[in-house]
Amino acid sequence: MSAALANPARMIKQGAPHVIHLDEELDEYTKALFGLTAKSRPTPDEEEAIELLTLLIERYERERYPVPHAEPCDVLRFLVERNGLSQRDVAADLGGESTVSLILAGKRRLNRNHIERLSRRFHVSPSVFFGAV
Repeated sequence: MSAALANPARMIKQGAPHVIHLDEELDEYTKALFGLTAKSRPTPDEEEAIELLTLLIERYERERYPVPHAEPCDVLRFLVERNGLSQRDVAADLGGESTVSLILAGKRRLNRNHIERLSRRFHVSPSVFFGAV
């Protein structure tokens, strides 16, 4: 056993990442994660921290805010409406207003680039746009 794991309770007391229990902690961990992922060349320790923070954040969100199954077009429609936006507002993220219309009508699927842009824009996990597997 490593010296660091000899007393895990002490590690947590000294500020090591721990299981998230509150939305305030979620906000703090999310900000830390965004700071690390914004680096162009994270160190191996930073990459390890990214992985750990991601696991902790995903666990909390999965338990606290379970996402019901929805088709990607319905998720997009919900996010647009919830944020008081129009189709025109997300057109740049999707390649134009006609593309937005086709996606919302279920006639065109979101691609990887669309999902990346939308998840960043709306601060949601990309998985909410995956639909039925």
